[in-house]
Amino acid sequence: MPGAFAARNLKKKRGKFRWSSDQKKRKMLKLWEKTPIRGAPIAKALVLKKKGVEQKQPHSGIIKVVRCQLIKNGIQVTAFVPKTGTIKHIDEHDEVLIVGLGGSQGGAVGSMHGIKYKVIAVNGIPLSEILKGKKEKVKEGG
Repeated sequence: MPGAFAARNLKKKRGKFRWSSDQKKRKMLKLWEKTPIRGAPIAKALVLKKKGVEQKQPHSGIIKVVRCQLIKNGIQVTAFVPKTGTIKHIDEHDEVLIVGLGGSQGGAVGSMHGIKYKVIAVNGIPLSEILKGKKEKVKEGG
């Protein structure tokens, strides 16, 4: 049992041990707000350009990605376009919905260099429905 005047030391030790918990660290440092989408699950973005990115070793192949600018704060991010042939349905200046890929600590997944987001919809229409042929992408303009 600690001494009669040990309260200050006990309080200090408790404070240090709390930081060993990952949940406490995330909460205190507000890490969810440090990401480009500011803790939101989904964000809207405008496509700036389409490109292919090589995979990390030992895989070989080209991943289709889009470079896009978030509407809410203007930050540019790279988003992965899933499934074969989907990149054909995305054009520059389209509005896309992006969501986090779910890597550890909000990072990249698998063999993709620094790609932390993926595209789930184009101009408000889900990619899955565009690929199945159920819906067509809305043409903006004329």
